[in-house]
Amino acid sequence: MTDMQQLYLLVPLAPLAGAIIAGFFGKAIGRAGAHWVTILGVFVSLVASWFIYQDVERGNLFNGTVYTWATSGGLSFEVGFLIDKLTVTMMLVVTFVSLMVHIYTIGYMVHDEDNWPADSLAGRNSYQRFFAYISLFTFSMLMLVMSNNFLQLFFGWEAVGLVSYLLIGFWSTRPTAIYANLKAFLVNRVGDFGFLLGIGLIAAYCGTLNYTEVFALSQVLSGTTVELIPGLPWMLVTVVCICLFIGAMGKSAQFPLHVWLPDSMEGPTPISALIHAATMVTAGIFMVARMSPLFELSDAALSFVIVIGAITAFFMALIAIVQTDIKRVVAYSTLSQLGYMTVALGASAYSAAMFHLATHAFFKAVLFLGAGSVIIAMHHEQDMRRMGGLRKYMPITYLTVLIGALANAGFPPFAGFFSKDSIIEAVRLSTTPGASFAYLMVLAGVFVGGLYSFRLVFFAFHGKERFRDAEPHGHDDHGHHGPVEPKESPWVVTVPLILLAIPSVIAGWVMIGPALFGNYFGGAIYIAPEHPAIARMAADFHGAMGMIAHGLMTLPFWLALAGAATAWYLYIARPDLPAVIKQKSGVLARILERKYGFDEFNEWFFAGGARLLGRGLWKVGDQTLIDGLVVNGSAKLIGWVASIVRLFQSGYIYQYAFSMIIGVFVLLTLWMNRV
Repeated sequence: MTDMQQLYLLVPLAPLAGAIIAGFFGKAIGRAGAHWVTILGVFVSLVASWFIYQDVERGNLFNGTVYTWATSGGLSFEVGFLIDKLTVTMMLVVTFVSLMVHIYTIGYMVHDEDNWPADSLAGRNSYQRFFAYISLFTFSMLMLVMSNNFLQLFFGWEAVGLVSYLLIGFWSTRPTAIYANLKAFLVNRVGDFGFLLGIGLIAAYCGTLNYTEVFALSQVLSGTTVELIPGLPWMLVTVVCICLFIGAMGKSAQFPLHVWLPDSMEGPTPISALIHAATMVTAGIFMVARMSPLFELSDAALSFVIVIGAITAFFMALIAIVQTDIKRVVAYSTLSQLGYMTVALGASAYSAAMFHLATHAFFKAVLFLGAGSVIIAMHHEQDMRRMGGLRKYMPITYLTVLIGALANAGFPPFAGFFSKDSIIEAVRLSTTPGASFAYLMVLAGVFVGGLYSFRLVFFAFHGKERFRDAEPHGHDDHGHHGPVEPKESPWVVTVPLILLAIPSVIAGWVMIGPALFGNYFGGAIYIAPEHPAIARMAADFHGAMGMIAHGLMTLPFWLALAGAATAWYLYIARPDLPAVIKQKSGVLARILERKYGFDEFNEWFFAGGARLLGRGLWKVGDQTLIDGLVVNGSAKLIGWVASIVRLFQSGYIYQYAFSMIIGVFVLLTLWMNRV
């Protein structure tokens, strides 16, 4: 094994080592030991990822097996790495954001023991356990993005799902947290069922799970048809891609499998940033980009992707404008931005999707961690109706959240402008069926994005100090009494915010040229000649400054500005209007507040249906058939037979002799009839 291959192994194993030490020896090493060992592990992973990135820049790619786990019928199950530009980009984003979250967690979880009942065993060493979980999460995500085969991809896929379950329900004494992590787990299993079907079809028809070998056989998949419904043939590659994308719909929270993500806010804020910024929810986006050689063979699959993404981008953004929980506003913002990435995938603009994934990782982490900073200052109050006027108390948090909001809304020259406008332009030029609908949705989403982004800023940081008018806290999560006196968060919170805000400003300038039009990803992404959106965009690209100058005259900029202006008018100039609009909106406001009724429908149809089925199986299957017919029925049958036989067991010799004579007579009769 070469030195560079050892470095590849170091990237995922360093966070894993930190997780094992903090998890199994947390009591022995204490709080400081737990956070330092996990931070060191992720830092080592980040440095190693940077050296690997430099090596890839010099043209040194790697695709090989590290360990063969098993071989069955010619099908190999392996652990292997595929190191190219797509992989190293994800490695850098994941490790950098994870490192910032690890540092931030020191400040956020410092009083975590107050969140547990005094007699709770789970509350003991919870600080160390939390660091073990987030470090294990980082390991799982790195294994996913570095894989060169579907088996390892599925391992990482399920591992991030498992650890997210543990993190969302971290405060396990809260019923809402248990409900949220169970909901996330079950919804993701729905997506993962489709994902596993797609992998199974690939294994069955290609005889291999290795990416490169599957891509080489892609024409076999496109030339084969299957009949899911008799008489209605489908291209196999379409079925495979849609199955794989159903997995992405679960992980990346696309309509209608989006319902788990807002509820996952029940977990501590650091994991909201980790799950919703750079790791778990972007796994689906990365997977589809990695599978571009397959998706490019099916316009039907791309059309499915672009329509699902468009619905998510617009309709989830609408819900954000009625949320009052500061974390849930950012959560629905994440859903909308993931919709933009998915739309880009459907438009064959894979590089634009990955570009937005990277920029979004920075500014969304800023927004989540900034929201956490506010929550700390407000003694764990999350309702924006009890905030207001915080900018003078928390200048660093305010400035970083403002940068995140500007980037999220897509204002130039912030990072989100470059990536979001690139997606909108790619959709406009796309030839994918459904692109026109998607274009209308993403344009409308720009206005709504400006509105909800600055609604958060104005509602929480400007205007009247509503926390002084609110009733004093009797006793909050951290044992504080009396009215809130906000103050700026400690340096372990503000330093990660600043370090994440910097790329939220400059990442677009640096990355736009090479990422979209400089063949940055090389052979890692394949685009068919009949999908020319990125190529047509490249012909009109004249540098970052040219894009900014052009962007100031385009519709998306003015829509974003109109959204921000509307937020200013509603929450600064006329703060009385939102209540009036809500009253006048009537049923529309109720639909948005009830999140289109998906939770109620799922509770009635899926959960209620499952309970009804369970009751039916219990009543009919268990009680009637098994207990009633098989168990009790066989006992009754034997009892009846015994009662008949008992009649011949009288104890009288003459009755036994008579029975024997009758028996002999019957046997002789039967024998004579046969002869």
